Amino acid sequence: MRAHPIDRPADLDVVRESYDRVADNYAHMVVTTGVGDIRSHPWLKASIDAFADTVSELGPVLDVGCGPGTVTAYLAERGLDVSGVDLSPRMIENARRLHPQCRFSVASATDLDLGEASLGGVLGWWSLFNLPRDVLPQVLALFARALKPGGHFITATHVGDEDAVRTEAYGAVPVRWTTHKWRPEQLVDLIEQAGLRPVAELRLPADEQSGPGLVVMAKQPG
Repeated sequence: MRAHPIDRPADLDVVRESYDRVADNYAHMVVTTGVGDIRSHPWLKASIDAFADTVSELGPVLDVGCGPGTVTAYLAERGLDVSGVDLSPRMIENARRLHPQCRFSVASATDLDLGEASLGGVLGWWSLFNLPRDVLPQVLALFARALKPGGHFITATHVGDEDAVRTEAYGAVPVRWTTHKWRPEQLVDLIEQAGLRPVAELRLPADEQSGPGLVVMAKQPG
């Protein structure tokens, strides 16, 4: 048993089933349109490049909520020792199919067994917004403990004052999940409370594909 168990979200199974249903459509969208691929968004790509440059010599990197593995594979191409995990088994099937050279496994962010100071970097790239508000701080604390001194965490998420319940996605597929939106100062405060020191922040305005977003990179002091 882990020394610091994390509360299991009440809707975890429903969220997993929802992402399983949209996994094939989402992977197809990324491959055919570039939506969801950092290489089609220069500022997001720059954020991931900065993260990669920072952690490249620090040891293993974990992409939590990797989806079909796009960012995991990009970091692997850059020479990082990276692996990806995702709540959805179907997402992981797509990741393994599209990027057979990479390592992927099925796991929830709330059920990871991470050794203390075992990772050089952790990503929560557009993947933590489904976590309930009382669970996200627990996950951030887990990531902070898992990072080596000098290791970095990067996250991207949706900005707003209200949560949004989604009932269909990616081709009108029926889903059920809640997008927990955060104000930038709220999320930065949570990251600091977890024991990490924010080092960079990027605010993204709403566009034709999504509402406003936020990228934060933070460091494990030491």
